[in-house]
Amino acid sequence: MLGLPARFAGFLLLFAGFAIKVPVVPFHTWLPDAHVEAPTPISVILAGVLLKIGGYGLFRTAYLIFPDGAINYAWWVGCLGVISIIYGAFNALASKDLKRLIAFSSVSHMGFVLLGLAALSVEGVSGAIYQMISHGFISAALFLIAGVIYDRTADRLIENYSGLASQMPKYTVIVVIFFFASLGLPGFSGFIAEILVLLGSFASAVVAGIGILPRWMTLTAVFGLVLSAAYYLWTIQRMFFGKYHVKSVPTESIIDLNRKELLMFIPLIIFVLVLGIFPSVLLDLINNSVVTFVDTILNF
Repeated sequence: MLGLPARFAGFLLLFAGFAIKVPVVPFHTWLPDAHVEAPTPISVILAGVLLKIGGYGLFRTAYLIFPDGAINYAWWVGCLGVISIIYGAFNALASKDLKRLIAFSSVSHMGFVLLGLAALSVEGVSGAIYQMISHGFISAALFLIAGVIYDRTADRLIENYSGLASQMPKYTVIVVIFFFASLGLPGFSGFIAEILVLLGSFASAVVAGIGILPRWMTLTAVFGLVLSAAYYLWTIQRMFFGKYHVKSVPTESIIDLNRKELLMFIPLIIFVLVLGIFPSVLLDLINNSVVTFVDTILNF
């Protein structure tokens, strides 16, 4: 079938379908435009829930139906994950639109899901699942953050804002919390997810004695974390510090978060902190399933 054993071709076809949904580079091109054009609630659902369907499909169908294909193409799957991490991060760094920056950061962070899954180690697969759940909360909050400023100014260009911290201190605190959570600061769920993926991918060089992923992939993924810190911290510096200025509307019309908006963010902060400080809350639930999953693949 297509010059391949039928099972390998089946794995590749399923992988391609779900890779579009994750999305994985080079199947990602629909996502930034979809986020930029969508209203805030749709972006929240798309990033928080629907992207994870792609990862779930890879776990439950492509890998479990065709475990031999999963092992045979593990190197390529891991390589696509690393490319997604780096490519998404560089595009986020170059983005001028806040929502587009967040969209490309999603491409980058979902690359860790692919890398952890390709590692086929307990740590890597656990990290991939943890990343999907963690990113669901963090990305939802990030798009709500973009929605808040867009509701006030109808403008998302980063260069049109400066010194917002002096006028919107509550909003600034929320932004800093979720930017730090997304870049993987210890104490937040993103750190646990990404450190598990990196440990798992590094250990996969000796998994089952067959050496699934080379260690250069892990080192390259670490560089992706450095880039994520760069674009988030640079965005904070440009938008929230310096002399207060908003280009699109009179500066005096900008108001801070109201009570309803604060209540919208508080549950997300709680989830991100609980999963960051008490990872066993989730890891204990998934551990047996992950061990069974890995054993099923490697002992096929």
